Amino acid sequence: MSAVEARLAELGLTLPEVVPPLASYQPAVRSGAYVYTAGQLPMVEGKLPVTGKVGAEVTPEEAKELARVCALNALAAVKSVAGDLDRIARVVKVVGFVASASDFTGQPGVVNGASELLGEVLGEKGVHARSAVGVAVLPLDAPVEVEIQVELAQ
Repeated sequence: MSAVEARLAELGLTLPEVVPPLASYQPAVRSGAYVYTAGQLPMVEGKLPVTGKVGAEVTPEEAKELARVCALNALAAVKSVAGDLDRIARVVKVVGFVASASDFTGQPGVVNGASELLGEVLGEKGVHARSAVGVAVLPLDAPVEVEIQVELAQ
């Protein structure tokens, strides 16, 4: 077990299986020292636990927890191409998309779920640049989607 996966276990988390693609793309690709993930939905055992818009059917607190699930799924995607999460030198960028009710403006707080998980698991290596974007709808009516870019140690 890698040190990162041991840290996940300390937090009571398990790295899930890679979420299969919903269309024609790969969950993650490597280019040089970087791994880019596709947008990761908060799938748990092949299903979305909640659907709908944040600020309407989904509370910001629920959405923040779902963003944590997205980040965990993103780490699984990274491992699928890097082989070992201990190879992560740093998380470079996180982009979070939040399916938002028309008057919801708390996207940064929702995406904090992903950012905080990466910090808890990776420490200083998890500090990153980030965008949090409100959108009208996401695939499968998911409330949140997260993609990450990581740099691998050489």
